[in-house]
Amino acid sequence: MSLETELCRERERLRGMTDEERRWRAQWVKDQILSDCEPVEVCELQRELTNPIKRFYRAPLNAVYKILKPVIGANAAMWTRYCTSKFLMGLALIYGGTYYFKYNANDWTRKGGWRVVPNRPGVYPGDPEFPYCPKRSPNEYANRGFDQSPI
Repeated sequence: MSLETELCRERERLRGMTDEERRWRAQWVKDQILSDCEPVEVCELQRELTNPIKRFYRAPLNAVYKILKPVIGANAAMWTRYCTSKFLMGLALIYGGTYYFKYNANDWTRKGGWRVVPNRPGVYPGDPEFPYCPKRSPNEYANRGFDQSPI
């Protein structure tokens, strides 16, 4: 619900206001000034609005925030908490991706997984290895690591 009515636009205010509208506008501007005790943090409201899973995974960084708040201030502690959480999520993503690509490679024992096929090196005229023709055995085509298996 907007309490400003049409007076929220500067053009409407410049068109002319009655004395009653001027008093109302002055009171509205004074009401926008917060007191020293505001904003009020209601812990029960935050507990009611967030689900238990979210409260569980946010608890460690909330504890760090509560420790840092009196030391460096509320705004800096919130930014520290935010940047730390994003850094940890990125680190978990990198570690998870590294683990997945290392231990789920495509080979002859499985159908799925990431298959990495190296490209041939670029060799141009004038290079000492020109023309580059790799020596491959006839059974090397699409063996996907079967020739290195202990079977």
